[in-house]
Amino acid sequence: MKNSVIKKTVLALVAIAVVAGAGAMAYGLSGTATRDIGPGTMNVAAPGAELIEAGRYLAVTADCIACHSAKGGKPFAGGLTMATPIGSLYSSNITPDKETGIGKYSLNDFDRAVRHGITPNGTTLYPAMPYPSYAKISDGDVRALYAYFMHGVAPVSQANKPSAISWPLSINWPLAIWRKTYAPEVAPIPLNKYQSELIGRGAYLVQGLGHCGACHTPRAATMQELSQDESHPSFLAGGEVIDGWLAGSLRGNTVAGLGRWTQKDIVDTLAKARNDHSAVMGSPMHEVVAHSSQFMTPGDQNAIAAYLKSLPAGPKEQGSFAPSDITALALQAGHNETRGAQLYLDNCNACHRSDGKSNAIVFPALAGNQSVLADDPTSLIRVILAGSALPSTKLAPSNLGMPAFGWRLSDEETAQLVTFVRQSWGNQASAAKASDVAKIRKLVDHETDQAQKTASNPTLQAH
Repeated sequence: MKNSVIKKTVLALVAIAVVAGAGAMAYGLSGTATRDIGPGTMNVAAPGAELIEAGRYLAVTADCIACHSAKGGKPFAGGLTMATPIGSLYSSNITPDKETGIGKYSLNDFDRAVRHGITPNGTTLYPAMPYPSYAKISDGDVRALYAYFMHGVAPVSQANKPSAISWPLSINWPLAIWRKTYAPEVAPIPLNKYQSELIGRGAYLVQGLGHCGACHTPRAATMQELSQDESHPSFLAGGEVIDGWLAGSLRGNTVAGLGRWTQKDIVDTLAKARNDHSAVMGSPMHEVVAHSSQFMTPGDQNAIAAYLKSLPAGPKEQGSFAPSDITALALQAGHNETRGAQLYLDNCNACHRSDGKSNAIVFPALAGNQSVLADDPTSLIRVILAGSALPSTKLAPSNLGMPAFGWRLSDEETAQLVTFVRQSWGNQASAAKASDVAKIRKLVDHETDQAQKTASNPTLQAH
């Protein structure tokens, strides 16, 4: 009797699971109606040069080329590898080639892909394409972007590469459920809610075209950004580790945010990848400056800076900073008893100096540095292991860099050096561990191996 009850219960649970699964699948596979913003194909008379140029500027502002161009490949032809927790994705060909690109897209097809994350055949795009941010782009700007990509970009015949995500994670309808659940409604930003027209313009650029939140906003366990605008303190409060670099806070926090930065500091960083006390670290942000922000108008750069400076502090930070000359005086007097201090003198002192203030014109300061004081020391560990070079920009053409020290420092030594930097000159942040360094070193070594394979195999260079 007891076994019969158990059997019936199990069968009932299985039946419920099957019905629920079928319902979820039907919901995921059902189409999504969107507002049609008008027709448009390559066969329509070419738009005016002014609209095409407006679209080109918007594409630069959105940094489309960074993701849709493989290293050594042709602009916008796709093929760039993007690592995700479930496997690699490859960016798509967005040139107007009619067979392998978007040449057959109508304006509505283009809009559904850019702002809704839906392809012409109805499948859902992975949110590596930041359509949750692009949902805020205006109709007019979508039309300008369409004009540029259809009439201002050279067509390239290059087939798209399928993702390397294995079944069943590659099934698309669960992704459609994610989109329907978490992607925001396509709607313009109510700019009149901001204190000034300048800040409103900055909000539009940061939240929409610039899609800054895609990297700099933390995500939930289900991978959606915790907030799409400043209505919640998590917005731009610091995001994920991307390509081994931590996307830091862009809010008004005084330790690991922009609280001690001036509006000019932010403008300088957007234009030159550096300012009088800090510099951009890591390839993701390097590409933003190299391909996008340095080419924005001074007005738009200033608008972004004004908007970011309008954001209050976000979540409480673990670290703190109070300027102190104790470390500098000790180093100058030869009191360097700790291994971290010895490593600093041997490897860092020549450029960053005993006072940790470096040279404001050339090298970023370590005292009070945003990346140094971040709760997560990933970026500091990585730059010591692998080095980094500033991108060359119009206003700062010297691509100065820091050499890699991973070849000469062990995991334990690197951890001691990182801890010394994070706890000197008034910096007060948590210590680093050798196990933290080991994880990042493994990533750096893998990237080095992949780069060497690509360099030695011309076939791989297009991807």
